[in-house]
Amino acid sequence: MKKIEIITRPHKLEEVKSALTGLGIKGMTITEVRGFGRQHGHKEVYRGAEYQVEFTAKIKIEVVVDDSMTNDVIQIVQETAKTGKIGDGKIFVLPVEDVIRIRTGETGIEAI
Repeated sequence: MKKIEIITRPHKLEEVKSALTGLGIKGMTITEVRGFGRQHGHKEVYRGAEYQVEFTAKIKIEVVVDDSMTNDVIQIVQETAKTGKIGDGKIFVLPVEDVIRIRTGETGIEAI
């Protein structure tokens, strides 16, 4: 199993969520996060004063999938989250040793 963490623009959440549920993803965790990448934030002007915004608002989507679905998830996220501009985000893929459903005690892929 793999845990896929997607960091993307907040306005892309619904599009990515719909695409993932269309693939058969039954559960996901969404977190509002702030951070910066290579661009190290950006400058904004507020009431005539320029200031540096170091952390940009993003959305983190986490899903755990069977190994066989990993490439499909990555491809659909790349297609739906891409704007072609700096700050589109990142996809992280991590191994998952096990999953246990607390209520039933199911483990592995059945617990997802």
